[in-house]
Amino acid sequence: MDPRRTPEDEVPRVRVAALVLALAASPACGAQDEPPGRTVEGRDPAVAPAPLGSATTLPLPPEPSAARAPEPEGPTQADLEPGQGHELASIAMRNFVYIAPDYQSTRLGYLRAGAVVPRAAAPAGFKRCKGGFYRIHPRGYVCVGIGATLDVDHPVVLAAVRGPRRGEPFPYHYVVSRSPPPHLYVHLPTPAEQRTVEGRPLGARGMNEWIVQEIGRMIGEADPVSPFLQSGRDLPKPAGAEEKVRFHAHRGRAKARSAFGLMATFDWTGRRFGLTTELDLVPIDRTRPAHLSELRGVVFKAPGVPAFVMHQGLRALRPDEEGKLRPAEYVPFRSGWVLTGHASSGGAHRVEGKPGEALAAYLETTEGVWLAASSLRIGRLGQDLWGHARRGKRWIDISIELQMLVAYEGTTPVFATLVSTGRGGLSDPETTGATVQGTFFVQSKHVTATMDGDPASEAAFELHDVPYVQYFHQNYAIHGAYWHDEFGKARSNGCVNVSPADAAWLFEFTDPPVPPAWHGAMTPAGGTLLYVHP
Repeated sequence: MDPRRTPEDEVPRVRVAALVLALAASPACGAQDEPPGRTVEGRDPAVAPAPLGSATTLPLPPEPSAARAPEPEGPTQADLEPGQGHELASIAMRNFVYIAPDYQSTRLGYLRAGAVVPRAAAPAGFKRCKGGFYRIHPRGYVCVGIGATLDVDHPVVLAAVRGPRRGEPFPYHYVVSRSPPPHLYVHLPTPAEQRTVEGRPLGARGMNEWIVQEIGRMIGEADPVSPFLQSGRDLPKPAGAEEKVRFHAHRGRAKARSAFGLMATFDWTGRRFGLTTELDLVPIDRTRPAHLSELRGVVFKAPGVPAFVMHQGLRALRPDEEGKLRPAEYVPFRSGWVLTGHASSGGAHRVEGKPGEALAAYLETTEGVWLAASSLRIGRLGQDLWGHARRGKRWIDISIELQMLVAYEGTTPVFATLVSTGRGGLSDPETTGATVQGTFFVQSKHVTATMDGDPASEAAFELHDVPYVQYFHQNYAIHGAYWHDEFGKARSNGCVNVSPADAAWLFEFTDPPVPPAWHGAMTPAGGTLLYVHP
């Protein structure tokens, strides 16, 4: 998904006619103030000129007044650096940060609506930016105009009550629309407005009881109603947000097969409403809260090869004091382990348990438990053909056949997890939903991003705030998925899906880094290296 460009403010050219009118507006006659210590033609108007031949002595001219005030100085270097207590707020869905105070310079990343960041006291330039480019923390310049403001109490900032919970598996609460999709309210609607718009009984009695319980269990307690919503004002729209048909109380319905990230939820008139990141209110009983996958990748604590349990009900074995392997705890489905390379099939370690288990091959893990090889999906350590490993750099290896991702620091694997690549498998990505193969670099990273399908397709979808998106080639990305929990199987439209928790881990592992309070970062030179292969 290509980032949508935020409209740019441009300074209108000064017209010559305006200057002429300004000059013409100056009074042509009448008294005008003179500079201090001078009079018209150098004479003091309070003294009449002496007649010719008179011996009257003309008075001396008055003493010059104090020296003229110095011209105001430009901003100091300190004024051009953030950290003096001044702030700037984003009021656009994407407010780009530039490497220099110029729209033509390289983009470093962007801020999202509601973000507030430290800024310099004075602008660094005004090129095609009426409000001026301000340097922000920790780097880059932002134009004050359509997408940004110095007013941190702007309605968009006050309405956007909370930013993403970065680092958590779900940076927002997530809900998926039911059929028909929910209406998008512009304020907390009155009961009468809800009846007019939705035409259904309201309140907890009119809601399906299991929906009420599901909302509480999966989303948690409601937030206090914000002062902005308590005021009864309509929610503003951030610049760059999708404009819909506007009615008195709502902006129409959401699209079919849509999903949302919610900044906050509120109890109102016996129902729960959620505030989307584009500043709409949706009734949550018209949606289905997203289920958070329990899948967590494995972090390497010792050298070895990654493996994942692919059968339900697998029982681990542990050696007793005599070295015999005895049944121990059950291990979770899709749990990750690191194998030491030691194996047993009844030789050095004799299995004590069910008769059939004595003939099975068991593999040792770094945690000291032994697992049946037949129940494991065992990874293959990748080869770094670009030499990043030799230079100690970070890189990622993705196997389509194994549906497995392994992250490295130099030659050392540090993390592994199961993924869902394109449902086309190893087919041609140009004609199927397969994931593209090759060597790539991370081009841009987004705390969340909206993804959608072909609007002409019957299977069209619109997924708002997909978590922890990392684009590496055209529209191909590694990202978290909150709409399915089938990691380990090929099922995506071409991207590399990972569990939300693993997406959060990978987001902080890779380059380019995304500064706090920013929503995205990009680098034309490329960030972390990726290998995608069979």
